[in-house]
Amino acid sequence: MAAPVPRRRSPARRRLHRLRLRLTAAYTLITVVGLACLSWLVIRTDDRARMDAEYDEMRRRASVAASLVYYEDDRIRLDGLADDEATSGTPQVLVVERRPGGGPVTVFRGRTAQFAVAAGTVREVARSAMDEEGPVRTGARDRTGEPVRLLAVPFYHDATDEVAGAAVAVGDPERGAAEHRSLVLSLVIGAGALTALAALTGHVLSGRSLRPAWEALEQQERLLADAAHELRTPVAVMRGSVEVAAGAPGGLEGQLPRIRRAADRMADVVENLLTRGRLEAAADVVRAEPLRLDQLVEEVCAELPEGGPGLESRLEESVVEADAALVRVAVRNLLDNAVRHGRVPGVPPDGAELLVTVCGPEVRVADRGPGVAPARLPELTERFSSPGGGTGIGLSLVRRIAEAHRGSLSVRARPGGGAEFVLRLAPARSRPGAGRTLTIRS
Repeated sequence: MAAPVPRRRSPARRRLHRLRLRLTAAYTLITVVGLACLSWLVIRTDDRARMDAEYDEMRRRASVAASLVYYEDDRIRLDGLADDEATSGTPQVLVVERRPGGGPVTVFRGRTAQFAVAAGTVREVARSAMDEEGPVRTGARDRTGEPVRLLAVPFYHDATDEVAGAAVAVGDPERGAAEHRSLVLSLVIGAGALTALAALTGHVLSGRSLRPAWEALEQQERLLADAAHELRTPVAVMRGSVEVAAGAPGGLEGQLPRIRRAADRMADVVENLLTRGRLEAAADVVRAEPLRLDQLVEEVCAELPEGGPGLESRLEESVVEADAALVRVAVRNLLDNAVRHGRVPGVPPDGAELLVTVCGPEVRVADRGPGVAPARLPELTERFSSPGGGTGIGLSLVRRIAEAHRGSLSVRARPGGGAEFVLRLAPARSRPGAGRTLTIRS
């Protein structure tokens, strides 16, 4: 068995689909850029704060070590350094003394020799601190090539108040790196989750924002489908009649009635399609004004062609709130449906074939056809479901017009055989001339 051919999207639908994807992509891209900038700022701020915290600890240790150095009889004393917590652990503390006639010399190393920093590097940063008589910090590498941080604080000779050396703290750049990496990982995972959520949200929001366009497109496609479906038959009838008339001498006059009926039918179809498009598009409002329903129904009945089925009308004076143009279309469609399907071939009618009644806000159109079960009414008021060659949208349009007027369409059995369709409208509740606008909801 051959696989079913998938239905191809129309160009308009493909354009709307691409527009939705573009909107989703744009929303996601904006979110990604925003999250990336925010994440970069957070990572950079955290890294700088971590570095500042490390340098603060190095400055504290170096300052404590410098304060514990003192001179006695012109000799440096370091006995207070060995037992102080500032000289143990990380950052590592070294003391460099300036010797007269020579360069700086390392005279103390902290108990934790964690970093194997070249002596020349230590002396260089100590010399800078002594020359500037203030804290100096820099970055370097130890003998293994690992990065380290150096901070030197000068100390002074007790007798001369001259710079005598510097306390150097050696810090580890990787201190706190685990927490920093955890923060980066959390930001990456969170940004990814938020990006996915933003993409989903953007897709949903773009779909909702394009929903009116989708609905308008669907209404347009339905209207075009209705037009193609309904106009095909009268056009075919007219074309066939013209071809027959062209092939037979003097045959044009014989085909004119048929062509005229097809043209009338086409006019009715066009009017129904325009009315349906107006209702579905909700581009207009129903101008509901007090209306003499009995007079309008009488006018529509008078428009039926002669030679049709027998018609009896029972019209009571009735005033409703309705749009006269829409109600006229609804009543005409009910009569057209009754004329087409309101008689069983070969069965003599019991009384008038068509009975039109106006009672209060109701218009009843009864026929002598095979009858319609009330349960079948929803099926008959769907597009293209009218049996027996009807317009396919006549009863559907009647139902829509009834709903637009806060009314209903129903069907029941007619005594003696046949069906009776009942169109109920809203009764008049205001003074004559005081119109009211009803908005149609598709």
